[in-house]
Amino acid sequence: MKKFPNALVIMLGVIFLAWILTFLIPKGTYQRITDPETGRTAVVSGSFAGADAESLSVLDLFRAVPEGLIDQASLIALIFLLGGGFYVIEKSGALGQGLQKAVRLLRGREVWALLLVSTLFATAGATIGMQEEIIAMTPILILFCRSLGYNTLVAMGISYGSAVLGSAFSPSNPFAVIIAQQEAELPLMSGSNYRLIILLLALVLWNAYLVYYARRNPVEKVPMGPVDKRLSPGSVLILTLVGSTFVLVTYGLLELDWGFNELSACFFATGLAAGLISGMGLNGTATTYIEGFREMTFAAVIMGLASSITLLLEKGVIIDTLVYGLFTPMEGLPASLSALGMLASQALLHFPVPSYSGQALLTMPILTPLSDLMGISRQVTVLAYQYGAVNMDLMVPTNGALMAILAIGGIRYDTWFRFIWKPALLLFAVAAVAIVLAVETGFA
Repeated sequence: MKKFPNALVIMLGVIFLAWILTFLIPKGTYQRITDPETGRTAVVSGSFAGADAESLSVLDLFRAVPEGLIDQASLIALIFLLGGGFYVIEKSGALGQGLQKAVRLLRGREVWALLLVSTLFATAGATIGMQEEIIAMTPILILFCRSLGYNTLVAMGISYGSAVLGSAFSPSNPFAVIIAQQEAELPLMSGSNYRLIILLLALVLWNAYLVYYARRNPVEKVPMGPVDKRLSPGSVLILTLVGSTFVLVTYGLLELDWGFNELSACFFATGLAAGLISGMGLNGTATTYIEGFREMTFAAVIMGLASSITLLLEKGVIIDTLVYGLFTPMEGLPASLSALGMLASQALLHFPVPSYSGQALLTMPILTPLSDLMGISRQVTVLAYQYGAVNMDLMVPTNGALMAILAIGGIRYDTWFRFIWKPALLLFAVAAVAIVLAVETGFA
C-alpha cells in the first residue's frame, strides 16, 4: 500500500477540494443584520436566495494559503509562545521531575493515572474549551504515557480526545454552548443539570474504552529520564508558577473575556520566568525559546491552512448554500427525527466549518425559528449543535489542532482514524439517546 499522505498533504488536498466545490455548488446567501450595541452579526432566517458572484481564480486558490495564516495570526502566536514556553519549562527539568514524581507515586496504579489525566483534560474542555493549548503539551504527555506503559494514541486520547469530549458535552463551554444559547435567546447556563449528567455518562464510557484499549495494546515502559528522589526547590517554584498560570488564564477566559493574545502573554512570561529560575540566564532562555519556536512551526502552519478552507468557501459564496441544503429537508419530519437530523447535519457541516464557535454563529439564527416551527425546544437545538459539531473535532481532517497534534506525535491520520472511530461512534450514540430523551421529556 502506498504511504498515507501526511498532515500537510491532507490539508493542501482539502484546500484544493474546497476550491473545486466553489464551481460545483450553487452560490447563495442569507441576509445578515448587525446588532449596533454588541456588534454581533446574525443571520436572518428564511432569507436564503441565490447569488451572483464571480468564480474563484487559480490565484484565489493559492492566495488562500497566506490569507489563512494571516486570519489565524493570534492563534499562531499562541502556538509559538505557548509551545516555546513549555519547551523552556521542559528543558528546565521541572516538568520532567514533577512527572517522574507522579510516575513513582502511581506505580502499580497506572489505570488511575489514565483516569486522572483524562478527567483533568475533560474538565479543561468543559470549562475553557481547551484544544489548541494541548499542541505544546503533546511531547511531554507522550513521554509521560510511555513511562506508564501506554502508547502515543492513548496519550492523545486522554488529552486531546478527553478535552474534545468535555467541550462537546459541556454545560458551560464559552465557545460552544454559551454562544449557541445567546444566539437561541436562552438564559445562559440554562439546562446545565441535564448536560452535566450526559457529560458524566459520556466521560465514564470514554474512559472505559481508553482503559480497555490501553490494556490490549501495552508498550514497554520507558523511563522519562534520570530519577531524582526529590524535587528541587527551583522545580517546585516553576511547577507552582505553571499551575498558577493555568488558574489565571482559566479565570481570564471565564470572567475577563480574555482571548488568545492574553493567553500568549501569560505563557510567554511563564516560560521566561522558568528559564531564569532554572539558571539558564537570559541568553540560555532566549536560545531555548528559539528551539521551542522551531518545534512548533509545522503545527502553526497547519492551523493557518485549516483557516484557508473556510475562507475559500466564503469567497466562493457557498457556505450558506451548504447550510440551507443540510437543514431545510428536516422541516417535515417528526420532532425526534428532526432533532437527530440536526445532529447529523451539524456533524457534516463541521467538515467545511472547522470552527465550532463560528458554526454556532452561522447555524443557530437559522435553526432557532426552524425548531420553533417543528415543535422542538431551543435547548434541544443547542444540544444538537454542540453534540454534533464539537464531537467531530475528534476526526475531521480540517481541524487544525487535531492535525497539528498528530504531526507532533508522528501519528498518521489513517492510524488515528482507526483508533478513534469506535469511541467517537460511542459518543455519538450517547448524544443521539440524549437528544431523543430530551425531545420526549420536553427538555427546555
